Amino acid sequence: MRASVCVLPGDGIGPEVTREAVAVLQLCAERFAFQVDCAEASFGGCAIDAHGSALPDATRQRALTSDAVLLGAVGGPKWDNPNATVRPEQGLLGLRKELGVFANLRPVTVFPEMLDAAPLKADILRGVDLVVVRELTGGVYFGKPSERRQTSNGREAVDTCLYSETEVARLMRSAFELARTRRRKLTSVDKANVMSTSRLWREVAHEVAKSYPDVAYEDVLVDAMAMHLLRRPRDFDVIATENLFGDILTDEASMLAGSLGLLPSASLGDARNRLDQPRGLYEPIHGSAPDIAGQGKANPLAAILSVAMMLRYSLGQPAAATAVESAVAAVIHAGYRTPDIASASGRSVHTAEMGAAVREQLAA
Repeated sequence: MRASVCVLPGDGIGPEVTREAVAVLQLCAERFAFQVDCAEASFGGCAIDAHGSALPDATRQRALTSDAVLLGAVGGPKWDNPNATVRPEQGLLGLRKELGVFANLRPVTVFPEMLDAAPLKADILRGVDLVVVRELTGGVYFGKPSERRQTSNGREAVDTCLYSETEVARLMRSAFELARTRRRKLTSVDKANVMSTSRLWREVAHEVAKSYPDVAYEDVLVDAMAMHLLRRPRDFDVIATENLFGDILTDEASMLAGSLGLLPSASLGDARNRLDQPRGLYEPIHGSAPDIAGQGKANPLAAILSVAMMLRYSLGQPAAATAVESAVAAVIHAGYRTPDIASASGRSVHTAEMGAAVREQLAA
């Protein structure tokens, strides 16, 4: 098997963490007897500086002709002007649209050794293992109109939240299928007591649920869900929700694991790659962290675990995926810690050392 991976290091700490993730991927190829070709392309703020676009045409073409895409991070203070016509985030939204990915899978697993790193009590966190499935192509991020304007009463702004039944149904089907591979429990999150889009979401979710009688299903309002994630996170298996709610809830859920630097993600759609697997976009959920870029402080584990998800979903290498996950767990158990998960008893390491430790475990 020969796979092609488009690597988009992006901005800030993106190049540092993707460097370690690619090295792990290449070691997997050697150990599990497949071939992988990794080619970098310009993306995000650095692409704006070099090409005037966050998603240059050459990058778009490389992503569309690859079996999977690995992304680091985009953005930073240099490109934060809200009035700018070209922004790094446009590249990310555009890439998701071009790839046709609509389901963003964000697993949250609490490692036993990390119980003291999270701000919550260990008794609440022990045994947490959930996945948030976030819709990516609809909602307020894409609705029109989305603009600022001047009126006789001063400035005003409008964002439009729009969902179709097709968008909701395909997301819910993906979530139900995932739940069937796990503990067969699905929680749909909405704001149906206030929002019309959420009432449609709930209606369609119930229709889809009829095809999955083997999966326990429940509806939870988003404000209640924000509370439940901190009070009883162990009760949840698969959580399905719309774009904006998913964006917010997954950042909250990252604190269950102790750090954003531990959480990977996979964005999937209906398109198949040359390996007859889902073409996907894989990225850590953390940002570009420009304040620590280039200092060796970034945690590469989220990017490495994103490679594990790539191996499982897009490259058809489940054994390699499990090996990577086991190597990360072993490194954490051995006490290796980057600054974001530092502990008094842990072994403090920089980005490259953490990546090397994972590769050492993987090779053993």
